[in-house]
Amino acid sequence: MHFNAFTVPDIPLVERGDDLAEIICKNIRLCDHDIVVIASTVVAKAEGRVTPLAAIAPSNRAITIAERNEGDPRVVQAVLDESEDIILESPFLLVKTRNDNICVNAGIDGSNIDSGRIVLLPEDPDGSAKNIREAIFSITAKTVSVIITDTNGRAFRGGQIGVAIGISGITPTRDWRGSRDLFGNVLEVANEAIVDEIAATANLLFGEGSDGTPVVVVRGLDFYVKAEGVRELYFPESDDVVRDALVRG
Repeated sequence: MHFNAFTVPDIPLVERGDDLAEIICKNIRLCDHDIVVIASTVVAKAEGRVTPLAAIAPSNRAITIAERNEGDPRVVQAVLDESEDIILESPFLLVKTRNDNICVNAGIDGSNIDSGRIVLLPEDPDGSAKNIREAIFSITAKTVSVIITDTNGRAFRGGQIGVAIGISGITPTRDWRGSRDLFGNVLEVANEAIVDEIAATANLLFGEGSDGTPVVVVRGLDFYVKAEGVRELYFPESDDVVRDALVRG
């Protein structure tokens, strides 16, 4: 097996109301079963998920957390507003978003945006991925998969990687359980998170800072299926031993 991954050239600075599917299709010729991987920041910008800090009035709780963490209370308030549950308040805010994603600061980003504004995550990343996939089909008649990514840190390891926070036209995992290894042993725990692996691959090409390119196409992996949603990747709260330890600790 082999595959290719390449950036989509000439993506402009995205503003509210921009049609991402149209922009992508204008700048690259897509093929059936391509996987279109998009950084969440540009999806959020197109959807108007940008907030001026001056419009945020921090609560007493936000001010207290910000003082403890040496942060901006307005950003802390935005994190609280975007979160369903607060897992850790210090030394950083680790939260569960309304889409079940557990991440630092609810994925709120102050980079790749002009000073004084912050970018929130897309409100419904799975829905955003589906809308973009369907719009691409309307324009090109090509059947593609779409993955929306964010950059997350990792428990027990340094550095950040790209992970999938919204998907359409692809299943989150490839389940090897029940198959046999080279020695005939039955695999019991091999459930491969393919959308996160693809997201991390795309993140290598996205780049950072002024060199960033927010859309990558992965070609040659035939993973297209009529499926929606990334949520099965998230542990049920009752099974999440790391979260339980953090909360109890």
